[in-house]
Formats: sequence, structure tokens, C-alpha cells
Amino acid sequence: MAQSTNTAGKKLIKIDVTSDSVCPWCYVGKTNLDKALALSKDQYDFEINWHPFLLNPSAPKEGVNKIDYYRNKFGSRADQMSVRMSQVFKEIGMEYSMSGLTGCSLESHRLILFAGKQGLDKQHNLVEEIFKGYFTQAKFIGDRNFLVESARKAGIEGAAEFLDDPKMGLEEVNEELEKHSANISGVPHYVINGKHQLSGGQPAEVFLRAFQVAAN
Repeated sequence: MAQSTNTAGKKLIKIDVTSDSVCPWCYVGKTNLDKALALSKDQYDFEINWHPFLLNPSAPKEGVNKIDYYRNKFGSRADQMSVRMSQVFKEIGMEYSMSGLTGCSLESHRLILFAGKQGLDKQHNLVEEIFKGYFTQAKFIGDRNFLVESARKAGIEGAAEFLDDPKMGLEEVNEELEKHSANISGVPHYVINGKHQLSGGQPAEVFLRAFQVAAN
């Protein structure tokens, strides 16, 4: 779905997604994007490329309790935000979990870019596994074993060896951050065919309209 050859005269739609692995609206947006892709697969071919964003570059690598972290960051609004996200996730058929740890998402971004070199389909599938684990199964975003298992499920080879070297892919992540994150204030952010832009966890209908505009 994320990458396909241009066939039967279909127009190719390229989508650049800037996202953070610990951003719940990014998962909502991906879920709705996937719905739009499924509804449009007979009309268009798609090429989707994921780019990194760090909502909190100074987040601790070792991880902290999710609930404590959000209460420290957002104060009295944290509990209301959690209730709201639970409702949003239910609407897309998932259960939002505030259990477990949160922390620095850098390692996930290293792995996502590494996955892209093995195919954008695999990259797209890896992003799904990471989102699903972190937001619905209380997996820790910095847990090497979780990331390696996510890579295995997505069909990515060599993930363990790649992650074991903390310098591998780091320069690429920094270059991507500078290129794709410097001029945006939040995520998720989508650029369709290099010019049409969308932000936020948009519903599938918005993506469908954007595809039509981009294809003309």
C-alpha cells in the first residue's frame, strides 16, 4: 500500500509524512490515511515516505512513567487530554493506553529511516507496529527489544545489529529533522505531491479530497 509501481495508467501520489512516534494524533492520522489509501487503491498508486520529528528532544532516554510525565508537562489538563484521546481512539477502533513508560523517540526514528532503505512498504508497516505497541500495548518507545520485534513483524532485516551501533543512521536523522521539521510547528504534517499540505489527525475524507486535488 505504501509503495507501488505505476500501473494501468494510474496517477502516482507521493505523500511525505512528518511524525513523532510518541504523538497520538500521528497514529490517528495514519489510521485515517490508511483508510483513504484503501478506498483509493483502484484510482491511484501511492508512495509514502516517513520523516522524523521530535516533540521533546530532551525527553529522557531511560524512560519515565507516562502519566507522571504528562501531568508534569500539562498540569491539570493532562487528565482531560487523556480522556479525550481515549474517545478519539475508540472512534477509530482502538483502545488508548496511558500505561507504561515514555521517553526519547530517537531510536525509533533511526529504525524507521533504516527500514525505508528496505522498502517504503516495510517502513510504513514498521510505523504501524511502533504506534500500535506504544499507544495500545504499553510498550516503551526506547525499548530495544520492542523495536527489534516491531522490525521483525514488518519484515525488516538487520534491525538488531543496526540499533546496537548508536551512531548508525544518526546523521541521517539529523539531516531529516533539519529538512522536514524546521519549518513546521507540529505533527502530523503531510505534503502531497510536493505541494499540497495537511496538518493534524485528519479524517479519511480530507485525505480523499486532497488526493483528488493533487491528481489534477
